[in-house]
Amino acid sequence: MTNPNPYAPPRAFVRDIADPSAIAPPADRGTRLGAALLDGVIIAVMVYLPPLAAMIAGGAAGARGAGSTTMIAAAVMLGLVGFIVWCWLTVMYVSRNGQTIAKKLLGIKVVRTDGSPASLGRLFWLRNVVNGLISVVPLYGFVDMLFIFGESRQCLHDKIAGTIVVKA
Repeated sequence: MTNPNPYAPPRAFVRDIADPSAIAPPADRGTRLGAALLDGVIIAVMVYLPPLAAMIAGGAAGARGAGSTTMIAAAVMLGLVGFIVWCWLTVMYVSRNGQTIAKKLLGIKVVRTDGSPASLGRLFWLRNVVNGLISVVPLYGFVDMLFIFGESRQCLHDKIAGTIVVKA
């Protein structure tokens, strides 16, 4: 018989999902906090510290009669270069294996909830842009952080993006 049985139950072919036991253990809450704080320090050092140093040096030179406009331009350029380098490093690490600079240093990474790698677009748009837009709601940031104390250790931005932070 070449014709399929019209009375047979429907069939669906489902692709296999990753084995949940193969997913790395979740990152510790303290390590995630440390990574967030360290990322803040890294961006401050790379983006804000060079212009500040240039302005301080410019203030000392300004006392000797140097142009303040030149010092402000130099400070802005240093900050811009630092920001570009920070963006390049962050995009490189995140696209390779779901890690910011601090997450790489502390040995944790962001993956999809099924253990597969998270794409750069998912991390950027869902974890950062959408979460940033929702952050205009008062106290959202605080509530987002409190979700880390749940059993899954997922903040709200993790739930939005369908990601988890695991040990690398």
